[in-house]
Amino acid sequence: MKNFLKVADGIDVLPLLMALKSHPELWDQNTLRTTHPGTPHTQVSDIWLRFNDLQGGANAVADEHDSVNYPAFFALPQARPLIFGLMARVEGERLGRCLITKLPPGGRIEPHEDGGSHAAYFERFHIVLQSQPGNAFRCGDETIGMRPGEVWWFDNAVEHEVINNSFDDRIHLIVDIRTTK
Repeated sequence: MKNFLKVADGIDVLPLLMALKSHPELWDQNTLRTTHPGTPHTQVSDIWLRFNDLQGGANAVADEHDSVNYPAFFALPQARPLIFGLMARVEGERLGRCLITKLPPGGRIEPHEDGGSHAAYFERFHIVLQSQPGNAFRCGDETIGMRPGEVWWFDNAVEHEVINNSFDDRIHLIVDIRTTK
């Protein structure tokens, strides 16, 4: 495979899944990613753990590579061992955006490429929290079904899309990490 690489398997994601069930109020507190014009993520719900500091507005971001902790980062401490364990595994140099995404049954993330300097600077990883057979993640000419407890790198500069043809939500923890290439 050229667009995907399995980085880990057998990760215990149950503590974070249980915490998510206890905190439904965290979903969609920040909707910039899912509501801006032309977004491919209109059918997704997000929880921002780390993201750019947007207090001054999206145009006031001083360093697009600098992410800050959002309140959900502290409300979901079960995410931190997954994030920092991955940082150690890939010898990460800088932690970027971290968000949890939920795609409902029948939902789709439209085909797109992640462009800009943020995508070129960071590597994108997916920690699979919940996924049933019927989920298809396509990147370029490759399509895979990711399973809970797996961690995947993928080349987000290549056109990709996700289709959830399962009976349950697809929930992933997305982690951007700067690594030595």
